This record gives sequence, structure tokens and C-alpha cells, in this order.
Amino acid sequence: MNEPDTPAHGPRTDAPAEAAPAAAPGAPDVEAATEAIKGRTPGAPLRPTANFMWQHPARWLALGFGSGLSRVAPGTVGTLWAWVAFIVLSPWMDDLRWAVLIALSLPVGVWACARTADDMGLVDPGAIVWDEIVAFWIVLWLITPAGFWAQAAAFALFRYFDAAKPGPVGWADRLLEHREESWARGLGILFDDLVAAACTLFVYAVAVAVWEAVT
Repeated sequence: MNEPDTPAHGPRTDAPAEAAPAAAPGAPDVEAATEAIKGRTPGAPLRPTANFMWQHPARWLALGFGSGLSRVAPGTVGTLWAWVAFIVLSPWMDDLRWAVLIALSLPVGVWACARTADDMGLVDPGAIVWDEIVAFWIVLWLITPAGFWAQAAAFALFRYFDAAKPGPVGWADRLLEHREESWARGLGILFDDLVAAACTLFVYAVAVAVWEAVT
């Protein structure tokens, strides 16, 4: 009587592997959940690139024409870009033209910042620097004809208020961060920088008044 065929050395190992079970309908997307924990939507870049920026005009503005792509202190680099742009444009500008440019830059900036933040899947990405640019233009416009060192002092003050966010700047930063409307998120990105600019101008005015009183 023949014995049934049995493997001599244990079970066969060349059998096809079992396919991974398909996700049940309605099951959570693990990848999407992981991306959400990281603070971005699936497929959105953690760090924007030049290619990402050039894909839409809103990104050109929001990312400060590339200054926000800096891997080190993009807010500071964006503010430096604003300073250089102010100096370059000044020969062709007067108070009225600066007022018009800034007035247009604010609503356009709300749209550009909101659109770019949505594209990146973040509430207020550090790479968005149009808020620093417009806010520092306001500072420079209002302290003109201040010289280089006075402008440098205003730069340092503005960066302190924007980065450290003391008092009213921190309040402004938190005011609209949980709003769902696109315009509110865009305004929230700009609002704290505008308050930082106001604080900078206040401290600058006090320092100038004290300096003139003692000299």
C-alpha cells in the first residue's frame, strides 16, 4: 500500500504568498491620518520648492518671490527682501504711490496667503513671507526719511515683535487661526504682522522722542 505524498522536510515554501487583505470600505486612510498629524494634507510639500512656487501666481507673492524658500529664518529673509525692494523702488515712489501699493498689497495678500497655505495644507506656513514684506513696507514708509541705522533699528524691532510675538502680537496671531473661512485664514496670516508693525512704530516713535529730548 502506497503512502500518501507528504513533504519530507516540512511544509512547502514555494506556495504563493497570500495577498494582503483589502481595506474595508469606510476604513480610515492611515497615510492620510499620518499626514494630518504632521500638519499637512496628503501630497502637499513639507517644504515648498521653486517648482511649487512657480505653479501659481498666488505662490509667487505668498512666498516672497523666492525669499520664503530659505531654509534658514525665512521670515527674516523675507523682511530683508522687503527692505531691499523698498530701497530699489524708492526713486520712483512718493507717499501716494506707496499708499496705493500697500493698500493693494493687503487684500491681494489675504488671497495669496490663504491660497498658498491651503495648497500646503498648513494654517500659517513659515515659508509664507508676504505678511512680513507688506508689514515692513508700512514701517519703512512711515519712518522715511530715516537713515540706514534708523531703518536697521526698525528692522531689528520688527523681527523681535514678529518672532517673539509678545502681548498684542501673540493675541493677533491666535485671533483667527481656528476660523474655517479662507479669507479669515488669509487675514490671520497678515494680521499679527500688521500688529507687529504697529508695535515697532510705537517703540520707534518713543525712542526718537527720548533721543531728541536728551540731545
